[in-house]
Amino acid sequence: MSSFSTTIVDAGVELECVSVLLPLPLGRAYTYAVSADLSAKHPLEIGDFVMVPLGAREVIGVIWDGQVDDVPLAKIKHVLAKLDTPGMPESTRRFAEWVANYNMASLGSVLKMLMSVPDALKSPKPIIAYSLPIKIPKIHMTAARLKIIDVLNVSGPLSANALAKEAGVGTGVIKGLVKIEALQAIKLPPPTFFKEPNWDALGPTLSFEQDLAARNMRGSVKEGQFSASVLEGVPGSGKTEVYLEAVCEALAQGRQALVLLPEIALGAQWLARFNERFGCAPAEWHSDLTQAKRRITWRAVATGEAKVVVGARSALFLPYKNLGVIIIDEEHDQSFKQEDGVIYNARDMAVVRAKHSEIPIILASATPSLESLQNVVLGRYQHFDLPDRYGGAKLPDISIIDMRKDRPDPGKWISPKLIEALKETFDAGEQALLFLNRRGYAPLTLCQGCGHRFQCPQCTAWLVEHRLIGRLQCHHCGYQIKPPKQCPNCEQEDKLYACGPGVERVAEEFAKLFPDVRAEIAVSDNINTPGQAQGLVMQIETRKVDLIIGTQIVAKGYHFPFLTLVGIIDADVGLTGGDLRALERTYQLLYQVSGRAGRGELPGRVLVQTYDPENAVMQALKNGDHKGFIETMTRDRQRHKMPPFGRLVGVIISGLDEYAVDQAAHDLARTAPRDKGVMTLGPAPAPLTLLRGRHRRRFLIKADKTVNIQARIRSWLQVTKVSSKVRVQLDIDPYSFM
Repeated sequence: MSSFSTTIVDAGVELECVSVLLPLPLGRAYTYAVSADLSAKHPLEIGDFVMVPLGAREVIGVIWDGQVDDVPLAKIKHVLAKLDTPGMPESTRRFAEWVANYNMASLGSVLKMLMSVPDALKSPKPIIAYSLPIKIPKIHMTAARLKIIDVLNVSGPLSANALAKEAGVGTGVIKGLVKIEALQAIKLPPPTFFKEPNWDALGPTLSFEQDLAARNMRGSVKEGQFSASVLEGVPGSGKTEVYLEAVCEALAQGRQALVLLPEIALGAQWLARFNERFGCAPAEWHSDLTQAKRRITWRAVATGEAKVVVGARSALFLPYKNLGVIIIDEEHDQSFKQEDGVIYNARDMAVVRAKHSEIPIILASATPSLESLQNVVLGRYQHFDLPDRYGGAKLPDISIIDMRKDRPDPGKWISPKLIEALKETFDAGEQALLFLNRRGYAPLTLCQGCGHRFQCPQCTAWLVEHRLIGRLQCHHCGYQIKPPKQCPNCEQEDKLYACGPGVERVAEEFAKLFPDVRAEIAVSDNINTPGQAQGLVMQIETRKVDLIIGTQIVAKGYHFPFLTLVGIIDADVGLTGGDLRALERTYQLLYQVSGRAGRGELPGRVLVQTYDPENAVMQALKNGDHKGFIETMTRDRQRHKMPPFGRLVGVIISGLDEYAVDQAAHDLARTAPRDKGVMTLGPAPAPLTLLRGRHRRRFLIKADKTVNIQARIRSWLQVTKVSSKVRVQLDIDPYSFM
């Protein structure tokens, strides 16, 4: 009997049993029996992937450590098979348990993220190739047969299709030779898909500050112990080249490296830089991969063939064989927060994975989050600062345009000062960027006759007009309609009016001002894959585009030497609302997009249009007071005991039946934790009261840092019965308050 299995005795019958965790929303493992035959042929270990029956179907699970259930033998089903896949290491299993416990999700749901490509767990089919036997029998030699033999004498074993193509004959000739044993079929291992990066290649010359940070990071990787480092640097300071040194050290140690980007579609230039540095492409992991590519990549990560993985947040849950370092680029970015399914923050969970794996993690950003900076203050994280741009380039000059004084013409959105700056830029043969973090043509369409506003029938949200595709669209659920010619409420024609600007409307206005200037809109609607991003990058780098009009997807990571002007159309977007991080997020976004200007030899400038020039964000940008802004935000959070000086948990009650939702919220309110160190706010209608057809109510739990808030919430939910018609969703450390 193995140390992780248990022998159950029932009526004198002994049966060896193990616990198997399944990738289902279940909180525990299930007990399965192991036949003596299976145990003899394929001895099982903790972490092995196995096929087991579940009702009428067969599913893949993982043998988990823990006690088996005390159940009658007649109810216990047998493990069907052990899969030929590297088992799940203990560090990964402990990581899964931590993620489930911290985020209050079922362990099976977390396992599902770790087993995101079930097909990859099954052994790939071997390639059947054909070669010449040691001694070729006497056969009737035709011209076609002779061609086959001549090709194999030169090339070695080939598949039937490859051999037939090379010899210029039909596959029937090959089958005939096999039948008379003039050819022999052999099994070849699957081909490798990922090249070995050349980690020894010489990188760029580093500045003193870069070299200091790089040496420390390489040393951390070499030591093979957990450490967390914040790599802070102004836009263009060369943070990527610094952390690539840590990747080099991991490769030198024969280990793997993981680089997380907030949006992989933005990684076109990153991928090109990696290829240039290491002589090959890394393994990519993102939603745009085909299922076949996902299967290949998942298995290559598990076997260790894929040495470097770059991906979106889900890449954190790949089955690394020998991970040596984790890098979180743009660590402050809210895209690392998963809002559906298992709700988690990939940045924070990456720190946990690094700790369980006993490896270093690097958090890189021009504007690190207050949470990360506070960990630096507490001595938990190291801090490395790159205060200057690489190669002597200067930071851009930032000017504030007070839109109350420098007003555009009615119905227009580009101020006279910005128009003049654009003209000067194009006359000098340089490029510009107009930034507005709002997709589509207009955020709201209303009827000027009766005041009717076009709203999504499934969400508490206005329909956004996308004029280029001729649709009114909901950005929450995807609902869309063709814009009507008349108001559906009063039936008047020619009364529908687009309110406010989106990037399409700015592009329309710009085209009238500069009809001969080549402009390109860059938003997630048309730039959502690495290939599309690469196309945009090539257009800009080859000077086929003079102006980019984009949202936040162009705010970070890109380096265009001839882009010297950034115009921010509406800097006030994002400042309002109940989000505690509104000021921090807006500052980070505007600071990042400002950093796109003047990254080469040409000086850059930034013009920020705002109706609130005295706002702390605008003043910090204008005065270049990055440190002062952070200190102000930190003091404000500390005074109100908000993260990172306190804990928050969002509790969302939702359902199709509004009465059932209200009743559940009422019942939960009666038993909600309200005592020393814990405050419960709500229930209240969520800002998005209706989302995808579900009615929503919210609680917000605020607690001191010393409180075990997960334990308190578990106790609360256990004593309160909630209707099965209602879903209770928990968001630990919420980023969204909608």
